[in-house]
Formats: sequence, structure tokens, C-alpha cells
Amino acid sequence: MLKTPVTVKNYEDVDPRLVAKQMARCRYYTLSDLARHSSQYDCWVALFGRVLDLTPLLIQHQNELALPLIAAAGTDISDWFDVETKNPIRYIDPETGIEQPYTPQGRFIHIPPPYPSGEWATTIGTPWWLDEKYVIGRLTKKARKIRIMNLLVQHEVVLEVPSEDTINEIQARYLSENDHAGSYTWKRLMKPLNMEQTLEENGVPDEELRLRELGIDPDEHIPTLHLYFNDDLSVA
Repeated sequence: MLKTPVTVKNYEDVDPRLVAKQMARCRYYTLSDLARHSSQYDCWVALFGRVLDLTPLLIQHQNELALPLIAAAGTDISDWFDVETKNPIRYIDPETGIEQPYTPQGRFIHIPPPYPSGEWATTIGTPWWLDEKYVIGRLTKKARKIRIMNLLVQHEVVLEVPSEDTINEIQARYLSENDHAGSYTWKRLMKPLNMEQTLEENGVPDEELRLRELGIDPDEHIPTLHLYFNDDLSVA
């Protein structure tokens, strides 16, 4: 589903300040991560569980064919494509009787015109939806919330993280809150966490579904990790 209508008239009107703050490349992303990259200057989409950064593609194709992708930036566009072939869904045009890509959102980059055209380059190479160079990671199968309490400054923050993230990867996400996240020992219930393991592997289960079944708001029972400062002079 298109997130917002985009036309030729407003194609250049996206404010560059709307570009999301760049985050370190991750193995997995949440839908919230995806949604933060939703402009022509910073365009991510999800396709069959993979996350693609199409910003370089849009820089190369600043024309009307980019408009559907700009409109869909920050969303999952898997429903544009066939699950089996991984190519755009096709249909029989009732007027011409010719099979062609089904693009109700508008013809987009690397989709040929519905009629012969001398302006169409038939040797485009690998279309972007099959090109591995745009893949930057995968969508998480389940996002979960974790509260992080910095005991040194008594500051806490709640992060939404992929369930597949290791504590090291959660630490990398926490860098946006604290540049010196690596200067702390990460613990749960006084026990140091294995930084190479996930929350689940560290004995911090995701109980959201169970809590909902019991009629309890999961946001009232978010697990807390405690950070203990190590005086290693890294803050100098």
C-alpha cells in the first residue's frame, strides 16, 4: 500500500531534513527501523523479508519511474511481487490480451513500458528487486522491547530491538543514546550477560504474547538490563 501520494509536481519537494539519522548496518531490522527511511533521499523497502536500500537507485533514476518507490519508501512492498518467481506480479491486459507486469501503483524502475518503445533499454542487467547489492539486512521475525538502565547517571531508555539481536548488537543500537556504551558491563538481575548471545539465550524470554493472553499490558512488564560503568578511561 502506498504511504503517501507522490506526483511529478512534488517529486523535488521532499525536505532533506526528513532523512533519518543513519544507523550502523545491522543483520536484522524492525518495521520501525524501516519506517524511518521514507523519503527520496533515504529510501528503504522490505521485500520478502529482506531490507533493501534503494537510495542509490533513486539517485540514478530521477524520473517518473521513481515515484512509486518514493511513495512506498519505508514500507513492505512484497505484495507487488510473485512469491514463487520473485518478479513483479503479471496479468493479462484485457485490451491487448498481452501478459505484462501488474503495477496499479504505477510503472516503476526496471519495468518495461506496456508497448514497444525505442526509449526502453532492453539490456538493463539485473533488475533492482533481484540485485543483491541493494540488500542491507533482513526484517526481524519478531520485534521486542527492552529497558536499559544506566546506573551511573540513573537514566533509562526503552529500545525496540529484533529478537535475533545479540547483546553486542543491542549495545550498538544503544550508542545513539550513549556514545560510551562499550564502557559498561551489561547485566540482568545482577548477572553479567553473554554479549555474543541473544536476550532469549541469556535467559530473558519474550513474554509479550503470554502477557497479552492474560490480559496484561506488556509495556508494563518490559525486562530491564542494567549497565554498570567500567572506569576504563574511554570517556577521556
